[in-house]
Amino acid sequence: MGMSEFYGRSDEHEAIATIHRALELGVTFLDTADMYGPFTNERLVGRAIAGRRDEVVLATKFGNERGTDGSMLGINGRPEYVHRACDASLKRLGVDHIDLYYQHRIDREVPVEDTWGAMGELVAVGKVRHLGISEAAPATIRRANATAPMAAVQTEYSLWTRDPEDNGVLDTCRELGIGFVAYSPLGRGFLSGESKSIDDLDENDFRRHNPRFTGENFARNFQLVDRVRQIAGEKGITPAQLALAWVLHQGVVPIPGTKRVRYLEENAAAVDVKLSDDGLARIDAAAPVGAAAGDRYPNMSSVHV
Repeated sequence: MGMSEFYGRSDEHEAIATIHRALELGVTFLDTADMYGPFTNERLVGRAIAGRRDEVVLATKFGNERGTDGSMLGINGRPEYVHRACDASLKRLGVDHIDLYYQHRIDREVPVEDTWGAMGELVAVGKVRHLGISEAAPATIRRANATAPMAAVQTEYSLWTRDPEDNGVLDTCRELGIGFVAYSPLGRGFLSGESKSIDDLDENDFRRHNPRFTGENFARNFQLVDRVRQIAGEKGITPAQLALAWVLHQGVVPIPGTKRVRYLEENAAAVDVKLSDDGLARIDAAAPVGAAAGDRYPNMSSVHV
């Protein structure tokens, strides 16, 4: 997402170099969505993997409908839209199938069974291999999975967003044998400790309006980062590597939104970080459930969980 929108300036040359370096390092799971850009991120990913399709597991999403002018048109889970959106994504990506196709947000006006019935049809005709859902509650996960087999649930999860532990989503995934994909595993970059103040962010960076990055919340959340930094320093690693290692030790798949080679290489090294039970307990104490100050989004109702 950050390669095309929301996180300040974009650099396509660096973005494609980052994707190519990821493949060299064995990071082969690429996550995009039609809304990123809008539409431009799928094209970027398509250019980056041209001639290398067999090297990647490609995930994209539909449901956050946008206009070509960037306007937000709302959440759309209508069956006819599912088919139309998938065809458009395939064309932009330049591929003949999508490995993992997510319903990006839940359309409260359309029964999830209707949306997932259409998604199942995409699997039947070979346009999609596996299905996923993003930001869904346990009951919705169960209903969708009963309609068509679900491979993955994607939800925000990190040391400062541990909601899936509290709301039953992780337990539901484990019970049903569904993979869990953690987006924003670095707390939208906050857990890296790179941002010392809101002024470190570009003028068009959406985090300037995120509750956790503004006012007193920034200062309170930076205290959490300081605790993470202290533990990381003792291990000789970066705060970002510790935060990612913690997520990996939960048995889930983190997808840090990296757009520069140097951060990609730093993040990839997190797979080699070993955490003991005592170490995990210490991290839990430093960043317990509910420790972050502020909501995840300016308007949580817009998440459509």
